[in-house]
Amino acid sequence: MYVVDIYTDGACSGNPGPGGWGAILMFGEHRKELSGGEKQTTNNRMELSAVIYSLKALKKPCKVNLYSDSAYVVNAFNQNWIAGWQRNGWRNSAKVPVANIDLWKELLELTSVHDVKFIKVKGHADNEFNNRCDELAVEQSRKFVDS
Repeated sequence: MYVVDIYTDGACSGNPGPGGWGAILMFGEHRKELSGGEKQTTNNRMELSAVIYSLKALKKPCKVNLYSDSAYVVNAFNQNWIAGWQRNGWRNSAKVPVANIDLWKELLELTSVHDVKFIKVKGHADNEFNNRCDELAVEQSRKFVDS
């Protein structure tokens, strides 16, 4: 099984507001950058979108080391929030419907295809790949400002 390192980040100008996401996929010497955005969205939707589009870009099932500065994304898997949400009919601990259910369900499908390890990195620090993902995300979000 191929091992792929993926870095992701999301950005939003206002929350909600224009948003963007960026990702870097690395396999051996190969490196691919992906990015996109939406005119009206939230930061959390962009964080999730970065992960989803990255995993969709993989052509075969892979072992993935996914690096994100989003506690929202990383903790959902590493602290089993997502399993609890499913058990509770997609409601959180406050008994309120989980935000972004559509994206969480899509991400769950993708994590059933790939062996994904979620790794938290510090945002806006000294990680060159996380910083590059942030640049890509901000660049995309700016496309929707005043449009």
